[in-house]
Amino acid sequence: MDKCPCGSGLDYAGCCEPLITRQTQAETALALMRSRYTAYATGAVEYIKDTTHPDQSKDFDERSTRSWSRKSVWTGLEVVETVKGGHGDTEGEVEFVAHYRQKDTPVRHHERAEFRRVDGTWFFFDGKPVIPETFHRETPKVGRNDPCSCGSGKKFKKCCGA
Repeated sequence: MDKCPCGSGLDYAGCCEPLITRQTQAETALALMRSRYTAYATGAVEYIKDTTHPDQSKDFDERSTRSWSRKSVWTGLEVVETVKGGHGDTEGEVEFVAHYRQKDTPVRHHERAEFRRVDGTWFFFDGKPVIPETFHRETPKVGRNDPCSCGSGKKFKKCCGA
């Protein structure tokens, strides 16, 4: 594997592999989040379980996580925002979008994940989906058979709506 699946642009060996193989620990919440995405992409389910906060790990379903990881084709990660989660913090949030395909259907998983540090080690604590805001139209919608708003005198569907 050349480039790391987390999208950092670094080689896997110099990015997430040392975290997943337990040679080192994530220094930030963002590093842990990226390595967890990579663990899903590479099927390293034990790492996902081990980096789940102890208070949440009792709910971890290793079998279904392994199945989901294997049946998905992981295509990319976008980091939208990070809040805290640095070297001196004990909590942090990372908003991200994970892209993958299941049965040739593209999926876009948008989440705001919460991380907590316990005795110097970062853990994933909880995640909440980010719901897109509802779009509110400022002006009335132009119907297909309404006169075109450009002033041509034609129906919208025969003019600018074509």
